[in-house]
Amino acid sequence: MSRAHPQVLVWRAGALSVRLPVRPALAAAGLFLALVLLAFWALGRGSEPIPAREILGYLGLGDAVPDEGRRLVLSAFRAPRVWLAMLCGAMLALAGATMQALTRNGLADPGLMGVREGAALCVVTLLLLLPGTPLWWRPVAGLCGGLAVGALVLLLARAGSGLRLVLVGIGVSWCLSAVLAILLAAAETRNLQAAMLWLAGNIQAADWPMVRLAALLTAAGAGLLLLSSPVAEARLLGDSLAVSLGTRLRAVTVAQFLVALFLVAGAVSVAGGLGFVGLIAPHLARALPAGSPRARLIGTGLIGAMLVLLADTIGRSAFAPVELPTGVVLAAVGAPTLILLLWTRRNQL
Repeated sequence: MSRAHPQVLVWRAGALSVRLPVRPALAAAGLFLALVLLAFWALGRGSEPIPAREILGYLGLGDAVPDEGRRLVLSAFRAPRVWLAMLCGAMLALAGATMQALTRNGLADPGLMGVREGAALCVVTLLLLLPGTPLWWRPVAGLCGGLAVGALVLLLARAGSGLRLVLVGIGVSWCLSAVLAILLAAAETRNLQAAMLWLAGNIQAADWPMVRLAALLTAAGAGLLLLSSPVAEARLLGDSLAVSLGTRLRAVTVAQFLVALFLVAGAVSVAGGLGFVGLIAPHLARALPAGSPRARLIGTGLIGAMLVLLADTIGRSAFAPVELPTGVVLAAVGAPTLILLLWTRRNQL
């Protein structure tokens, strides 16, 4: 490793060299450390608090091994819930950052594309009509519905501007919301509670199969976005100049939109309607030291993971043993935060 500039480190291995901006790297490392500490704290919160020394023993980092009951609570409930909250937050944040970059609109939200409503409609239909269906069918139904609606929005708004895409997405979202409201109004009361809790954004049903699915979706989506991030740098120079440099701008733009839709559908299908994350996390990431689009994506994903994990932990511990849906806590905290962000950045949107 050699120093190329006071603010940049260059790592070389033969013909391969990697430039590492110091300040963005330190910011990402700080966010990652904060996320790890937050996850450790979340494992101990709930209707039955678990001491930190026993959590360390559960993780194999200490000698104070928890008893069988607490080990079951950690393994079967809290650990998968913590993982699922972080993965869903990262997916929504990455999707929001991609949407805002592609539409050049700081108010663009993944929910504006109708993907959330499409996934919700399919999952709620499954909950109401087939309540005995295994839980792993929910992500399958949600992914199918969300991706289908996203493809429909892209088809209707083809060859249009980013504003046209957002407007078409809003129209489709309203239509699907109306259908969803009719479906809920006609539903039987005994099945309605589960559907309403899921719509509010709920991670109570987290288990390890869902965590593995969410991890696969997050890894695939984040990997594709990071690989295509050099195009985002070229796009900053302007579309015409980016194309003149040999960038296949249109193809990569469509691919990034599809990946963002894929991430939103995946998050909604396993955790329900979690709002504000895709809108707020990219704005918070702009407070980080300036770096490449790839570094900004990493920071945004970490911030999104922290937001959902914090909201879920507050929801299940603040009024224990009563639990608040994660989406409700996000809305209560996210709405004022969004208003503050919009006011402070009113000249940049």
